[in-house]
Amino acid sequence: MSIFAIGDLHLSGAVNKPMNVFGSHWDNHWEKIQKNWKDNVKEDDAVLIPGDISWAMTLEEAIVDLKEIHLLPGKKFFVKGNHDYWWKGITKLNQIFKDQFFLQNNFYVYEDYILCGTRGWLCPNLIKFTDHDQKIYERELKRLTLSLEQVQNIKGKELIVMTHYPPTNDQLEPSGFTELYERYGVSKVIYGHLHGEHIFSMGLQGNHNGVNYYLVSADYMDFKLRFIL
Repeated sequence: MSIFAIGDLHLSGAVNKPMNVFGSHWDNHWEKIQKNWKDNVKEDDAVLIPGDISWAMTLEEAIVDLKEIHLLPGKKFFVKGNHDYWWKGITKLNQIFKDQFFLQNNFYVYEDYILCGTRGWLCPNLIKFTDHDQKIYERELKRLTLSLEQVQNIKGKELIVMTHYPPTNDQLEPSGFTELYERYGVSKVIYGHLHGEHIFSMGLQGNHNGVNYYLVSADYMDFKLRFIL
């Protein structure tokens, strides 16, 4: 069993939201992703998708895109992105397709791995961080802590976390998220959200204090899935 990851699919099967308004490199981006996915992923593999799944506004619209993902091989694991307005809770979502699993205040054990996740939020920074940001930041830290606390008695499994937002600010400074990862023994952190050549460098990557960080925004990956392990 292998684990792959790709974030920010930004699908729009039921709404008019073409991604090439953000640049010609987004032309036919879903077709590029599908081809690479089919060429590499097997049915018993896992694909981690850290948010911004669909531009849909309602679940009924989003199901069009979730079905597209369902038709691809592998087990799919999701966390919510800042544009996933259709995501209103996970109880119903986890009943739609048997190969799709939605993470929010919970966890999932798959083979030798434990998967936890939350949306995350902007980390404290000097550019723009309001009192409102602080409240959401603290709420997301609490949500992640709840998930990590639930798995502390599960032994012999590698702990992987997905968030949509990066784990640090643009200066790559430690945050409440990085502190949690180190405290709870997280092995790998998968995230997306960052777009554009001048932005990618603001994402923490590689091994830091024993935690491996992976930026997997679709455009950063040139619309190919990243092999995690």
